[in-house]
Amino acid sequence: MFSLPLSDDARIAPLEVWHAGEFAGHLDRARDHIRPWVGPAFVTDDVEGARSTLVRYAEKQAHDGARLFGIWSQGVLVGGVMFTDFQAAAGCCELGCWLEPSAEGRGLVTPACTALLDWTFRKRGLHRAEWHCRADNHRSAAVAKRLGMSLEGVRREAWPYAGKRYDKQVWSLLATEWPPTDH
Repeated sequence: MFSLPLSDDARIAPLEVWHAGEFAGHLDRARDHIRPWVGPAFVTDDVEGARSTLVRYAEKQAHDGARLFGIWSQGVLVGGVMFTDFQAAAGCCELGCWLEPSAEGRGLVTPACTALLDWTFRKRGLHRAEWHCRADNHRSAAVAKRLGMSLEGVRREAWPYAGKRYDKQVWSLLATEWPPTDH
């Protein structure tokens, strides 16, 4: 298995089916914190649900689609980054991320997403990467900005959560803009 360092005590690596128990434990620590910001099918309540999520993404990856990568800090799974959508034939993908509260503000997500974008544009030759987030998710929008993405627009009331609808921002980055010149 490969692993890329993010800092002296943190790394990114594929999040696979055999991590189901660890993923479930991580979700126990992160569930309430991330639930408003990620898709409802992602946040499960037990090991079997965690396994189902990991199997679903493994099947998508087997077809050159969406895939998951965990972020481990001091050997503990604290979050991750992902391709929520990956369409090589169309030259487009969408990235996402999540962290448990203890891992926020430690500079883990931006370098993890940078590794995914570098692979996307340099190795796979995709043309466009997107980032979608609720318009009130300022931390997520800040990651998109740090990655050099441009805000393309807002899809009004496109994000349902807990009986309410929220606006969704759509950010993008083109291969010709990678790497960002201001980094």
